[in-house]
Amino acid sequence: MLPVKSWCLLVLCVLVPSYAHTDFFTSIGHMTDLIHTEKDLVTSLKDYIKAEESKLEQVKKWAERLDKLTDTATKDPEGFLGHPVNAFKLMKRLNTEWSELENLILKDMSDGFISNMTIQRQYFPNDEDQTGAAKALLRLQDTYKLDTDTLSRGNLPGVKHKTFLTADDCFELGKIAYTEADYYHTELWMEQALKQLDDGEVSSSIDKVSVLDYLSYAVYQQGDLDKALILTKRLLELEPEHQRANGNLKYFEYIMSKEKEKEANKTATQKEVQPEKGTKTQKKGPPKDYLPERQKYEMLCRGEGLKMTPRRQKKLFCRYYDGNRNPKYILGPVKQEDEWDRPRIVRFLEIISDEEIETVKELAKPRLSRATVHDPQTGKLTTAHYRVSKSAWLSGYESPVVSRINTRIQDLTGLDVSTAEELQVANYGVGGQYEPHFDFGRKDEPDAFKELGTGNRIATWLFYMSDVAAGGATVFPEVGASVWPRKGTAVFWYNLFPSGEGDYSTRHAACPVLVGNKWGRYEI
Repeated sequence: MLPVKSWCLLVLCVLVPSYAHTDFFTSIGHMTDLIHTEKDLVTSLKDYIKAEESKLEQVKKWAERLDKLTDTATKDPEGFLGHPVNAFKLMKRLNTEWSELENLILKDMSDGFISNMTIQRQYFPNDEDQTGAAKALLRLQDTYKLDTDTLSRGNLPGVKHKTFLTADDCFELGKIAYTEADYYHTELWMEQALKQLDDGEVSSSIDKVSVLDYLSYAVYQQGDLDKALILTKRLLELEPEHQRANGNLKYFEYIMSKEKEKEANKTATQKEVQPEKGTKTQKKGPPKDYLPERQKYEMLCRGEGLKMTPRRQKKLFCRYYDGNRNPKYILGPVKQEDEWDRPRIVRFLEIISDEEIETVKELAKPRLSRATVHDPQTGKLTTAHYRVSKSAWLSGYESPVVSRINTRIQDLTGLDVSTAEELQVANYGVGGQYEPHFDFGRKDEPDAFKELGTGNRIATWLFYMSDVAAGGATVFPEVGASVWPRKGTAVFWYNLFPSGEGDYSTRHAACPVLVGNKWGRYEI
């Protein structure tokens, strides 16, 4: 039986820890905690409102009573005070009751709410979370080719709780893109904000001037000078004294005049002048990408992968599998089906129960932290923007369920898990993903797995612990394969050839989850 020198399990799960802030946007599980926090704050706020309403009601009754009394008294002051009881009560009111009323009015009913708010604030998201969630929406937009109006209206497949983005929300997305010098997305979302304002949406914090200010500059940065000029003129129609817009207008007109001069002076023998930054010949599009297979990777995420030839397709089968005559599975074999032929990827069906899934989630719940990757330069573990998730590690001795799952994997694969890494449980956040990567260490990586003491990773076993409404596929860009999540199943493939050399066709990725929660767990 071949030893597995290193295994790792990834469980994508929605878990609810109760500790201080740690990258909320990278885990749907941690964000569910915020739902309960906000509900608690709303309850506290309603209590505060009731207290304020009760106080105001007391003041109102006091005012109504005194209004009638003083109306009568002022018509005949001497006659009114001629009654000794009225004289006594006037002294009492002015000496005692008005002071009591003053104290009532000055009483701060917000103490309970503010106290609760202060306690809960330590669990609130921060600027990094808001920016991370915004970037996730932009990532989903690009990966699944969603136009801004579709995303703004919340028209996504499989949604249970439809919601929409306000003009303020769209403006915020545009601003975050702007701070990243991502003028492509700045233009898209500022245009959406402007459209919604033009359609009559009432905004609480932004106006068309603010939107046009960002939009015109983003358009200019992408080289569409004509459009930038039109937008700037529209801004000045709304606010003629806008200092920056007036300056931009003069600058844009100057650039256009210089371009016209160049065109006029150009002769047939002259070499074509390269366009300057800001001219209308620049190409628009997303920021320059660092991932060479981005286009293919995202096509696979959308389900636009390569189709097998009929001849190759005929070689894929479904079967009952007994783990190569393993005694545990001879009488009760498991269901297995082929997903791909080269590299060979198989899926095991009904291989982990709902009860086992829940146990694993509960064990991992208090330990989720930002997932890390091996830095190819240093060999150290570090966080990375291309892996957006949280993870936790579980040992077999902690629970008979974890031990039983590890044994199951060993029996079905014929691999020894005694040198395996601990069970990794992970939860992908908003737009959570893990871009194309290898599970095995390459020769150019300095001691990638040395600190584990287990050697390179031989194989990958990936459990799917939830169904996903949209997105979330595991894709293999090198070969064009897409494997979709199905709760209770697991997929398995070898990362190394029998010679110990890495199989580069196993380069794979976890696509962003568009709608829903992706739970999984894998061993390598």
